[in-house]
Amino acid sequence: MRSQPIPPPVRAPFDFDLRPLVVIWEVTRACALACRHCRAEANPRRHPLELTFAEGCRLMDQVRELDPMVFVLTGGDPFMRKDLPELVRYGTSIGLRISGSPSGTRLANLANMTRCAEAGMQRVAFSLDHADEALHDAFRGVQGSYRWTMEGIDAAKRAGMEVQIGTTVTRHNWRNLAQIAAKVAEIGVALWSVFFLIPTGRGQLSDMLSPEEHEEVMEWLAEYSRTAPFAIKSTEGPHWRRVLLQKGITGLPTMGVNDGKGFAFISHIGDVNPSGFLPWKAGNVREESLVTIYRESEVFRLLRDPSKLKGRCGACEYRTSCGGSRARAYGVYGDWLAEDPACAYVPPGYQGA
Repeated sequence: MRSQPIPPPVRAPFDFDLRPLVVIWEVTRACALACRHCRAEANPRRHPLELTFAEGCRLMDQVRELDPMVFVLTGGDPFMRKDLPELVRYGTSIGLRISGSPSGTRLANLANMTRCAEAGMQRVAFSLDHADEALHDAFRGVQGSYRWTMEGIDAAKRAGMEVQIGTTVTRHNWRNLAQIAAKVAEIGVALWSVFFLIPTGRGQLSDMLSPEEHEEVMEWLAEYSRTAPFAIKSTEGPHWRRVLLQKGITGLPTMGVNDGKGFAFISHIGDVNPSGFLPWKAGNVREESLVTIYRESEVFRLLRDPSKLKGRCGACEYRTSCGGSRARAYGVYGDWLAEDPACAYVPPGYQGA
């Protein structure tokens, strides 16, 4: 029987200076896969300094105080923690709506899915980077990952959870996105999250698309969103919002969420970063409350101020709704506030280099 969550409170409109839309906790960095783009550079062994169960519960109390709309337990592979169902149960008991992001491994089985569903987990997100089994397995670095992913999706549905799919767009699959979208539609999901590669961890700059190729993908994605049988969001591709606005497409996410702006990430050892792809430490939850770090730290306050952006992003009329990927600016230029190197848009009258 599922744990019954406390009904969420009536929420005021989002003020990103006070509360994030999304909080993600990397409960472990351990994972059995060897994905070629892994930001965490995950390995099979758990770190001895991971947050303990008690520390995790204290963290979730702070997340509850921030009151995000989305709270995700990710990894590595969160199923590498045997206490995952107990963490879910505690978070659910204090009113958090919890999602998980398991890896496509043998651990994504019906028993584990059922335990998490019964504890209160409501949604899981799996990665699918090719519609072709062999190509997906090559991308994930382990033969069998595609099959385990499909089995995990089936297990999650049988356990009563919603399913979403994430796809990492790289030079190796961007021409196959239509086939991947067709596979996602065949699977039947609530959301397709299209992630645009950040050169961090094992992600390579050479695998990132050019600005013109990014624009082509986003143009296609915007048109596809008009008839897609599921919701679509971009991850580390905020300029998709600019494309949507230019096309007059409404009803899709244009809230302006960005690294550190409506988004917070807690690492397996408690470090708080603006996102998992932007390793700019703002504090550690073992030393300071997540609430204080998100609301008051210089790192987060700076990233929420669009007037601090540089280059084309600083001059752009879409800097509030988009703002460019801060993680990508750092990954390419070493400057968190630089213009997004994946964006092809030149603001009217821009005279910069």
